[in-house]
Amino acid sequence: MMNVEDRLRELNLTLPPVNKPLAAYVPAVSAGSLVFISGQLPLQDGKLVYSGKVGRDLSVEEGQAAARIAVINCLAALRDVVPSWESIDSIVKITGYIQCEGDFYQQPQVLNGASELLEQIFSSRGCHARVALGVNALPLNAACEVEMIAQLKIS
Repeated sequence: MMNVEDRLRELNLTLPPVNKPLAAYVPAVSAGSLVFISGQLPLQDGKLVYSGKVGRDLSVEEGQAAARIAVINCLAALRDVVPSWESIDSIVKITGYIQCEGDFYQQPQVLNGASELLEQIFSSRGCHARVALGVNALPLNAACEVEMIAQLKIS
């Protein structure tokens, strides 16, 4: 079985430093065997990569790319609070907030950018429950925000 570091290298992905919170919260917190990752935006090097409303300002494909970056930031926050990738049993759930107009109905397809990457990295341990919501506005005018819950292995 390929480990997470190998999969990240294979996918040519490097986890960034954890983004500084935009308000009064922490990026991730461990509670028992669960790790809750706060909503992450599509930020790279501290700059918003995708802004505006998906379906109006951005294509579905750009929304998927934004969701992919946001979930990479979730993984950085997760890795920051766990002892190793091997301590993670599974990705339990993600929630995706997609900034869009009221008549946009492709939120699930946009969030696939995050879901498919998690499955590529973690295989079956990356399969998760999820919610994809359309919202009118997000911090910094971000195209999306993704939050995540991970399950740790019980010793």
